[in-house]
Amino acid sequence: METRPQTIQIFLPDGSPRSIKIAEITNRTVNAILIPRNKLPEAEARNEIQSVGLYFLIGTDEDKSKPIVYVGEAENCLDRLKQHHRNKEFWNYAIVIVSKINAFTKSHVKYLEHVAVKRAKEIGRYLTENGTIPTKSFITEPMEADMLDCFDTMKILMSTLGYPIFDEVVTSKSKKKNILTCKGKEAIATGELVDDGFVVFKGSTSNLKETNSTSGTIVNLRKKLIDDGILVKNGSVYVFDSDYLFTSPSSAAATVLARSANGWTAWKNTNGQTLDELKRN
Repeated sequence: METRPQTIQIFLPDGSPRSIKIAEITNRTVNAILIPRNKLPEAEARNEIQSVGLYFLIGTDEDKSKPIVYVGEAENCLDRLKQHHRNKEFWNYAIVIVSKINAFTKSHVKYLEHVAVKRAKEIGRYLTENGTIPTKSFITEPMEADMLDCFDTMKILMSTLGYPIFDEVVTSKSKKKNILTCKGKEAIATGELVDDGFVVFKGSTSNLKETNSTSGTIVNLRKKLIDDGILVKNGSVYVFDSDYLFTSPSSAAATVLARSANGWTAWKNTNGQTLDELKRN
């Protein structure tokens, strides 16, 4: 999708960048309110979240290879967040999406919930706590176009707040451009450096056994990838069953090689140049 310049305003109600944040694109009608879980009592003073809206609960699980998101809708988002404070453990942050002009109805947010869960599962950056995709509510064709426009705004605001749940990992693998290879005893992996990390492509292979020098962090990461079905055993190697975004070239290389590794020298192009050499040229 073509991008264009945007003006985004982020308001800090109590002046702290680590507290509640209210984000908006200045010429759009959607607000995104980020609420740290420990700031839920302070959030009660915000009228914005005591209305019809879509909400996201975001957190992590030390046994999972990706962050977790739960998507829901409510007629009063504050009341629903209070319920989830009692009945859902995993989340640390909530993001509430509301209309600045109070234009959302139950049908609108049910439609957005369907689109959000479906897209989150398709993108795969986060594990979705929603087991199934919610039923899509019926809305008119013009309203559907408006809601999809709201979704695009919401997507930008959430990414700006630090949660790119709906951002596809853009690579150039179809053009064979910028593709790098990491080879080990049994492993052969391909990948690419992208804006927010390093992607190892589906079909890449990883060594089966870790060496004694493998850090505990990599051992734990590999276990999570195996448990989540991203690394699948196939004979004498593990195979990546999907593209996976690592936080750095080194964590990607270490996972592939099953040992400590410097990703800036382990990943090379077809001419044998390392990633470090390519970035210095």
